[in-house]
Amino acid sequence: MPSKNADVPPPLPAPLRVAVADSHTHLDMQAGTVEEGLAKAASVGVTTVVQVGCDVRGSQWAARTAAEHESVHAAVALHPNEAPRIVLGDPDGWSRQGAREAGGDAALDEALAEIDRLASLPHVKGVGETGLDHFRTGPEGMAAQERSFRAHIEIAKRHGKALVIHDREAHEDVLRVLKEEGAPERTVFHCYSGDAAMAQVCAEHGYFMSFAGNVTFKNAQGLRDALAVAPLELVLVETDAPFLTPAPYRGRPNAPYLVPVTLRAMAKTRGIDEDAMAAAVSANTARAFGY
Repeated sequence: MPSKNADVPPPLPAPLRVAVADSHTHLDMQAGTVEEGLAKAASVGVTTVVQVGCDVRGSQWAARTAAEHESVHAAVALHPNEAPRIVLGDPDGWSRQGAREAGGDAALDEALAEIDRLASLPHVKGVGETGLDHFRTGPEGMAAQERSFRAHIEIAKRHGKALVIHDREAHEDVLRVLKEEGAPERTVFHCYSGDAAMAQVCAEHGYFMSFAGNVTFKNAQGLRDALAVAPLELVLVETDAPFLTPAPYRGRPNAPYLVPVTLRAMAKTRGIDEDAMAAAVSANTARAFGY
């Protein structure tokens, strides 16, 4: 049942003493202007954001926005669920573009060429979110999804950019493709969703693990167990806003200014103080995205 406050933004948390970055957000899907969102975030110590594209238009917007704002870095990609829509069509109009005709492999190649062009820009620091999503894409879309993922890995490596991974119910396949292709030097599992055992595999490979508001959810003990064993130097924090608003505001609109809520919960899970947590994720995000 939706809360009666569903549309009301949560209150401002107490500011962090050590400034941090929101390593994954979607400003283009949030209410208000970019300037308002950035100012609100900066007022609580979230002074940098990585704006992430999910399709060609969103990636173009991310690159433009990063060029206009010093505190914004861009990541560009076709979301794993976008690739099958391009190839097979989207009769239900699930994506923001509405209903679409099937474009086949040629249309996917054209979209990937534009992502490749955007990835060469200096203010674009990442290629993502790409990866695999077995939750929303059925077996018929898997080939397009995997082809797109492999192409994004190649683009990230060629341009020396971070790879930002969306992995939904596809852990083994994502790790397999990374192994087959050879992961870029800097690889980030956005909205980390694996267990503690997978966190150890990521740690062995030096993959960054970015934790979102769902690490605060009551039923997310597995995520907290993963956070507890992940090496501190590989941990990032993100909002994935407007999605995954941290408890106790679950179901209300998320935005970068809510990073402190998640970060404090992460510090508690790790048994360290919030300043130490903030200092670590701040340094890690800069290292992951090369800024």
